[in-house]
Amino acid sequence: MITPKENLMRAILRQNPEWVPYNLETVLWLYPPYIERPSRAGYDSFGVLWDYSPEAEGGTYPAVNGHTIKDLAKWHEQITIPDVDNMDWSQITLGWGYGGDKVQLDEIDRENQIVCGIVEFGLFERSYLLLGMEAALMNYVSESKEMGALISAIADFKIAVITKFYEVARPDMIWFGDDWGTQQSLFLRPPIWRALIKPHLLKVYDCMKERNLIINQHSCGKIEAIFGDIVEMGANIWNPCQPCNDLARLKKLYGDKIAFAGGIDSQFILNRPGVTVEEVRSEVRRRIDEMAYGGGYIAAPSHNVPYSPEILSAMEDEIRSYGKLYYGK
Repeated sequence: MITPKENLMRAILRQNPEWVPYNLETVLWLYPPYIERPSRAGYDSFGVLWDYSPEAEGGTYPAVNGHTIKDLAKWHEQITIPDVDNMDWSQITLGWGYGGDKVQLDEIDRENQIVCGIVEFGLFERSYLLLGMEAALMNYVSESKEMGALISAIADFKIAVITKFYEVARPDMIWFGDDWGTQQSLFLRPPIWRALIKPHLLKVYDCMKERNLIINQHSCGKIEAIFGDIVEMGANIWNPCQPCNDLARLKKLYGDKIAFAGGIDSQFILNRPGVTVEEVRSEVRRRIDEMAYGGGYIAAPSHNVPYSPEILSAMEDEIRSYGKLYYGK
């Protein structure tokens, strides 16, 4: 009998898992000692102001006019990039925005847990937080040279964080977040993404690959137009696999090269008013049938929002029961 950690690794590597894993549950999530997004109203480590509302997903959101770069031509003067070497790396926590307990690195159960460092708000997201969304989108089109220089500086910071994370905590995986899409399309047209995001993202990926880290790329939205690019660059996992993408097609095209985590429809099934338990169970079975062949699938919601306990229980039970039956067919 293999352990849950061993089975999850088999799923990630597409090496004959014995059951469909549920939601990366053997992963220990570590957060670095700086603030990408505060848990309450206030400033992040880049000087961007955030507001808070209990009704907002996650609570905090970028404040109106809270960005720091008011003139792209002067971004060198107006940007604050945290000093990685001056951070207190003894303060790695279990929650973002200093919201979790401090981690005792020497007490981690590495035999049974995959250790994952969280690196949030990647190149695109941090650029619009610094510039404001409207200005960022316009500058990607009209000021590509300056945007490229800004993105390069952000990438250098992310690389420094990953490098230090590895030195201090020896993670097995990096969860690298950057939301590139809406429900209909990419924020940036593919040629712009390839010209301004991809070259610098490749540098970040190379940093992870040099350290044999599992690259767990988070990106919400409809990103299938550039999905082949992240596979080509070496991503090992993509989450959360939102169904606005043609997931069956992506699995067919790239399932021998990358693992998929997520995909169980949050918007139109799990969080839909009036959804039934049987509809939830049917969605779980459908997604496992669609995504789990050959390994490479971790079953989970396509987004994390508060669900009713009854819905969560039905989803988890179906993943665990049908997920065990699936590979025994």
